[in-house]
Amino acid sequence: MTFWLGLRLSLRGGREAAVRLALVAAAVAMGVTVLLSTVALFNAFRVTAERPCWECTTGSAPAGWALGATQGAALWNHRQDSYAGRPIERLDVAVLDPAAPAPAVPGVPALPAAGRFYVSPALAELMAAVPREQLADRFPGARAGLVGRAALSGPDDLVAVVGRTPGELAGMAGTVAVDTVATFPAAQDPAADDLTALYEHGFGIAAIGLIVPLLVLVGTATRLAAARREARFAAVRLAGATARQINAIASADAALGALLGALAGVALFQAVRPALAGVAITGSRFFPDVVTPTAPQYAIVIAGVPLAAAAAAVWSLRRVRITPLGAARRTRASAPGWWRVLPLLAGLGLFAGPAFAGGGREPDPLLADAGLALIMVGLMVAGPWLTMLAARLAARLTRGAATLLAARRLAAEPKAAFRSVNGIVLAVFIGTAVAGIVPAVVSGQLAAGDGTLNEVMRVPFGYADAAPGRPLPPGEADELLAEVGAHPGVTVLPIYRRTTTQDPPAAPLPCDPGPGCRLDFMLGHVVSCDDLARFPALGACAPGVRAVTADFNRLLTSDNLLSVDRNLPIVDPTSPSAPAGTGTGKDVGSGSGNDADSGKAGAAASDGLSLAAVLIRADDPAVRERIRTSLTPYVARSGSAETPLTFAEVARFREVLLDQVERVALAIVALTLLVAGCGLLVAVAGGVVERRQPFTLLRLSGTPTRTLSLVVVLETAVPVLLAALVAAAAGFGVAGPVIDQLAIKSAPAALPGAGYLLTVGGGLLAALLIVLAGLPLLRRVTAPDNARFE
Repeated sequence: MTFWLGLRLSLRGGREAAVRLALVAAAVAMGVTVLLSTVALFNAFRVTAERPCWECTTGSAPAGWALGATQGAALWNHRQDSYAGRPIERLDVAVLDPAAPAPAVPGVPALPAAGRFYVSPALAELMAAVPREQLADRFPGARAGLVGRAALSGPDDLVAVVGRTPGELAGMAGTVAVDTVATFPAAQDPAADDLTALYEHGFGIAAIGLIVPLLVLVGTATRLAAARREARFAAVRLAGATARQINAIASADAALGALLGALAGVALFQAVRPALAGVAITGSRFFPDVVTPTAPQYAIVIAGVPLAAAAAAVWSLRRVRITPLGAARRTRASAPGWWRVLPLLAGLGLFAGPAFAGGGREPDPLLADAGLALIMVGLMVAGPWLTMLAARLAARLTRGAATLLAARRLAAEPKAAFRSVNGIVLAVFIGTAVAGIVPAVVSGQLAAGDGTLNEVMRVPFGYADAAPGRPLPPGEADELLAEVGAHPGVTVLPIYRRTTTQDPPAAPLPCDPGPGCRLDFMLGHVVSCDDLARFPALGACAPGVRAVTADFNRLLTSDNLLSVDRNLPIVDPTSPSAPAGTGTGKDVGSGSGNDADSGKAGAAASDGLSLAAVLIRADDPAVRERIRTSLTPYVARSGSAETPLTFAEVARFREVLLDQVERVALAIVALTLLVAGCGLLVAVAGGVVERRQPFTLLRLSGTPTRTLSLVVVLETAVPVLLAALVAAAAGFGVAGPVIDQLAIKSAPAALPGAGYLLTVGGGLLAALLIVLAGLPLLRRVTAPDNARFE
């Protein structure tokens, strides 16, 4: 019965009750939309991570294996390819016994026969849009159909399944015999563990950044006009109502508005979901139908938000529960103490000291997470104390009536003033830290070798023992260099395998890290000094030296160009020279195309030496793609696990991920500022209604309405701007040690880009403009004609 009374008071309580109900519903709807969007993206990520990882399939090595000996098996050769920096998943398969059932690949009706292939829809579109010699010629035969979505992470994936003969695949290094295709989730792939954990960690931070302002918004909305309701409920208590009945009336009022807001938020989310499906969290889009919350999640939001609102309303009436006169016995809360800033200082100290000490040392993840948590908590805890200091300073320095009134109010109630901007603090902090780190890392990636390597394609081959690959023998090396050198505008640096006959007895070959000592050609190379001179970023030989031995391993295999840049130059005047006679006794010579000896293409260089890798500079993108197509059979025969990529493309893979992280962080900032703006509007409206009597008396005493409006704006703007400045400073305090730890050469200052400045600046301005929408209420409730109080 009491609950229905609360609903009746909410629905038929006059204009003030209707306005409060509408504001609560609108504020909650906005917050629920943001929360559901975050949950939908996380669900899409989890669904994608749980798809069958057919790429993780392993098999038995075909050494000593007879073709056709294993019934129901297939030869399997999976590797990465690339076009214009976009990765291509390529699988070459050969059915051994057409009469026996072959392993099934998700999304492919049946393994293609030799001369047939399947491609994903995105790859089919790309093949139709570019010249055949740049892409389609890499896949021999005719298209048999399209790869289904069961094999794809999203609509932008480039995937090809190519049919081969058993003889062709048996001659490719890295081929295995497979009788079962892996079906375990992609998230369980050991190579993806770190990346999956990184995304989950990012979603956790995003959830904190969004849920905190949402809770603040719900709490602020349900406390609207709390002081007036306390007085009315205290009068009802004096009339005989129990504390439980007052709680039921208040919770019904708050829960109704929150329920209407939650339902409106669900409807609003359905309108924005199509646009949400275009967000590329992991570098590519998700399938649209997986970007959605589950039915239990919808139920939790629709039921949980009203319950949280009811709890906030009941908590706001705690003084009435103690005694009916509790609402009248107001006492000023104690001023916040200086100790509130200690968690923030401790968190920043962890980042500047033990967690990120610089010098290239790996950061301590436990200390880094602890420092991040301390900073986030410290920003919210220290806010009221900093607000009080700013207000007291303004009260001492100002002489204007509006500034003085606002400063006195902020100094008297700093906790209430700062409560509504907690969400802004976390959003600006997260956005500043990310936007400060990403530009420095991206520019550092592209600045490797002073940027002179960006258009250079690296083509590493494999290990000498064919596990997982092998360098090209001299004959194939000559053929490859001649074919590459025939293209116009190309410069080549052949990198040869260092052999035992080249090494002095006192300088044994280096070992591959791990148990025992496996000789690893990738840790020892020979290059011609004449060829090296065309790539000055890699270093220079001593005068008179014709060839040197050096370690090009990091340059050829690392996917982080920051580590490559720290390793440059590779060759210097102290590098050991290669013996004059190598292999069969001929010297290392030129391997550069388009010179007088381009037709030879380094024939003397490769005599007796295997080609470990080749660096190719081609400024024309079309020429690069034609070269990449011509390299396909050589890479396949070597079994190399590395894709031929330019250094700019290597950097771009990381840049895409970092840009997505920054874009998502800025989206979180924008959404949080929008939610915070709604919360500020509700707080301003509630403050105006609660202080109707003093504001009306000020107007009756001659205070202009413009002065009162300025008081309200200052009371809101000062905490907002102070919170933004403190959070931005904390973000820079996190970004600086991270950049220093990465040891980026010539790294720019941690200055966020224009997108961040527009997002934060525009978001704060929009939040303040939303606050201005509540000022007309001030004029109405303080009109002299309405100077009548309960």
